Amino acid sequence: MANEVPHPYSIDVSPLLKPEGNFQWAIRRSGKLIERSDRPHRREAKAFESAMEAVERAMKPGADGGPR
Repeated sequence: MANEVPHPYSIDVSPLLKPEGNFQWAIRRSGKLIERSDRPHRREAKAFESAMEAVERAMKPGADGGPR
């Protein structure tokens, strides 16, 4: 993907079995799961974009999991 995920976060985008052809994402910080998508995404790129938005929210000071 074109966007780089800031360290120490990582994004895993994977296909769903149901509904078939959709994708989900998971965000990890230093290997520990901090958030997972709650809805299917029709395209892998959209799932990644949604995950990047969640990383940006997590990075905000005072956010759960973000630096304080």
